[in-house]
Amino acid sequence: MEALLTTTRAVRRRLDYDRPVEREVILDCIRQAQQAPTGGNSQGWRWIVVEDADTRAALAGIYRRSGEPALRRGLADAGSAQTRRVYASALFLMERLARVPVHVIPCITGGWPEQPTNADLAGRYGSIFPAVWSFQLALRARGLGSVLTTVHLGGEAESAALLGVPDGVQQVGLLPVAYTTGGEWRPAARPPATEIVHFNRWQ
Repeated sequence: MEALLTTTRAVRRRLDYDRPVEREVILDCIRQAQQAPTGGNSQGWRWIVVEDADTRAALAGIYRRSGEPALRRGLADAGSAQTRRVYASALFLMERLARVPVHVIPCITGGWPEQPTNADLAGRYGSIFPAVWSFQLALRARGLGSVLTTVHLGGEAESAALLGVPDGVQQVGLLPVAYTTGGEWRPAARPPATEIVHFNRWQ
């Protein structure tokens, strides 16, 4: 379990564009993700699984229009080698997004208050992102890779029209899903927990 948790990476460069992803594998991973907790046991998850090549190409276009300027600025302004690699990897994926065999769009149902509070936002996103992470772990356990992206949400209305998303349903991301090309997976460099933990109060 520790190996799964510490080596489930944001996979962009090592996706296999040519190997089909079986629908049943996606459904199995979603079945596992359905065990994630939700606020008030609302179970408002919905998943759009995009297999159609033309629709994936259209989503890739929305992604590029929404995110390319910011991604290129991020690469130019990156202050560390690790951050530069992340932005370069994101641009690499942008160029190839249409080729990824499956795009998965996690969604959450229910309307927003007119002026949502932090508690509203935390409750809503806290009821979908645990399931998204469970989905990604389930993919990793089966030899597939993914990355949670939110770039296409800059064109959320356009993607909602493309995908037929009804009012009252929010898209929360886009996960390109494919088998991986292999290689060794290692934990990423992170600061010691003692540097980011505050006991009892912030100090």
